[in-house]
Amino acid sequence: MAHIPGHGSGHRPDAIADDIEIGPLDLPARVDEALAVQAVAFGLGAEEVAVRRQIVLRHMNNPGARALGATTPDGRLAGFVYGMPNDRAHWWSTVVEPYLRARDNDEWLDDSFVITELHVHPRHQNRGVGRALITALTDGAAESRSILSAIDADSPARGLYHSLGYTDLARQVVFPSAPKPYAVMGAPLPLRRR
Repeated sequence: MAHIPGHGSGHRPDAIADDIEIGPLDLPARVDEALAVQAVAFGLGAEEVAVRRQIVLRHMNNPGARALGATTPDGRLAGFVYGMPNDRAHWWSTVVEPYLRARDNDEWLDDSFVITELHVHPRHQNRGVGRALITALTDGAAESRSILSAIDADSPARGLYHSLGYTDLARQVVFPSAPKPYAVMGAPLPLRRR
């Protein structure tokens, strides 16, 4: 695992907790640990975790899918992010496309890297971990922009995305079985630094 650039050198433009390392994550091998972080961070029950487990494993078989983990010195996962090049045939794209088209933003579905999940354990939030994960993942993307969806409410997550250059492309997007509407957000790559 590599430290974030500038990490540990006294000069830290994107400060991250001193004890966290960001590096490649074998998500299929550590899916249960990652979903335990997501369950705590996102408030998921056992049934929802079981459904998401199958989704994550399926996603990681897509061409270009990549994952990074934030790991503590004892090897525990403090957070993770994964994503992949967008494909208009994927379920997520088919749900968001009409909302984006209604705002003349459906071109964002092309040449985009989708942030599928980004979660940080509450014990490690507000320490730069989420910012470090998403910027490191998108820095490795070949695509010219990134898209994601987030619950459509003022939240620390939406604040983070806005600070990275993401703007709202569509709001009040309803996913089947999701209890709250989402916003679809997009940003040119590389993401904005502080």
